[in-house]
Amino acid sequence: MTYWKPHALAKPHADQLALRIGDRVRSTIELHEVPVGTEGKVILANGFNWQRYRVLFHNGAELGDLDGRNIEPVGRTAKRLMKASKQA
Repeated sequence: MTYWKPHALAKPHADQLALRIGDRVRSTIELHEVPVGTEGKVILANGFNWQRYRVLFHNGAELGDLDGRNIEPVGRTAKRLMKASKQA
């Protein structure tokens, strides 16, 4: 599995998901070859003005250009983001 290092300036804005490589997510809408609710793992976090993610889903599909409109954090990732939002 190839992982890419995100650019140093690739930081999410306040209203965007702040995911990292390796974070677990779930699809929230029907995507190409990915049913709603399919879980996956972030393999790329990229973008300057628009933070977007490439996700390898459990069904083998790999999709890019995903954001908070398409995916949501699950498990430890969701807990980490919830804790971070309470501290802000």
